[in-house]
Amino acid sequence: MNLPETTSRTASLREAIAHRFSLLDDKADDDEIDRSLRAGVELRGATPWILMFAIVIASVGLNTNSNAVIIGAMLVSPLMGPIVGLGYGVGIHDFALVRRSLVNLGIAAGISLLTSTLYFMLTPLDEAQSELLARTTPSLWDVLIALAGGLAGIIGQTRREKSNVIPGVAIATALMPPLCTAGYGLANGDWSVFGGAFYLFSINCVFIAFAAVVVIEFLRLPHRKFLDPRRERHVKRALLAIVLLTGLPSIYLAARLVDNEVFKNRAREFVRREFRAAQVHVLDTNVVPGTRDIEVTLIGARLPAAAIKTIEGRLAPAGLQDARLSVHQAQAETDNKIDVRSLKADILADIVRNNQQALQDKDARIAALQAQLSGQQEWVEQAGAVTREFEAQYPQCGNVLVGRAVAPEAGQGALVPILSADCRRRPGAADIKRIHDWLKVRTGDAGAKLVLSATRGKIMRREALATGPAPASKG
Repeated sequence: MNLPETTSRTASLREAIAHRFSLLDDKADDDEIDRSLRAGVELRGATPWILMFAIVIASVGLNTNSNAVIIGAMLVSPLMGPIVGLGYGVGIHDFALVRRSLVNLGIAAGISLLTSTLYFMLTPLDEAQSELLARTTPSLWDVLIALAGGLAGIIGQTRREKSNVIPGVAIATALMPPLCTAGYGLANGDWSVFGGAFYLFSINCVFIAFAAVVVIEFLRLPHRKFLDPRRERHVKRALLAIVLLTGLPSIYLAARLVDNEVFKNRAREFVRREFRAAQVHVLDTNVVPGTRDIEVTLIGARLPAAAIKTIEGRLAPAGLQDARLSVHQAQAETDNKIDVRSLKADILADIVRNNQQALQDKDARIAALQAQLSGQQEWVEQAGAVTREFEAQYPQCGNVLVGRAVAPEAGQGALVPILSADCRRRPGAADIKRIHDWLKVRTGDAGAKLVLSATRGKIMRREALATGPAPASKG
């Protein structure tokens, strides 16, 4: 293969890849992009109401630890518009749009904080759930999520054919839950929760807007020119400073998070390795990365103090130099009873588990009895309707009884419907067959029984008519 042919194929491959990943092919018109992004900035009319209702939904979801409710709130949230508009304004150097976006974003944040604070002041559920606490410790990964989400969002909004990118970005970047968590912090006077949650919201806002600036610059949308080059440099430096000041604390928090996770893993592995004697069982392990405490609860043969001291000496070689080990076990080797403190967690867990199982069994029995009672009530209503219909068709018959009885041929314990009546004159064979067929259809049971008593003077003859006509009477 000669050099020109190789060069031609390389160029064709490069051209195909560039076409595949081009952001310019399906880009909407510049005027359409401008109108769409500017329209999303405004916060008036129905938008503030939608925002308040979305905040209430998200607050309830965080309060009850429901992921589905939180996701639903993020889908209806209108917070993305002012943030993307802010980035668009910076990208095209339209500072009037930047000011309008900041004003609307501030109003939206104020409405959100006020609504969520009022909710958490009024709700009787004041315990901080895991979904709520997860929004109080932002890290570098939240920066990456906001940046990637912002890039996806602005690219989706600049296409000719709109897609479901924006709802997905709203879910991924999670703008609503941090504001609700900040409201929880205000309602309970917990400033650490408020600060962590509001910082997470700030990270999302800054890096979504920064992503919009990057894409706007790449797409070369029409923008205003600076008359003074020095002012342009000042604006770009200010933007870079804001991004760095927002992102740098998250790097520290991410490093601390990684360090805590590494400490937890090392501590648990250390406990599994060091406390595996045949006579000793680890009942519970509690690792607190913040204070570097490792608390171990043992059951079984009591370890002597010298053995525990030896184990503590192995902390440093295991990478746990600053860790403190606390061991809880029985108070004496001859004591067959375990220290109450050492078994507290296990006993409470057993009590809760047994109570839950008992409640589940009780609920199942109640549900079965309710179903049985409901079925009995339905049968009583059906039996009354069958009685009335039979009496209307055959007025010569009285003392009509409709019930259920055990039929040996239907199986042990099986009940089949039965209709019993006294008739002044016995119905004909055709009528008997028609009554029996009607009874089977009306009760929905092919094994239904028909018992008629024919009276003549003072003599009564009782005939069980399960199938077919009754035999002819004699005399």
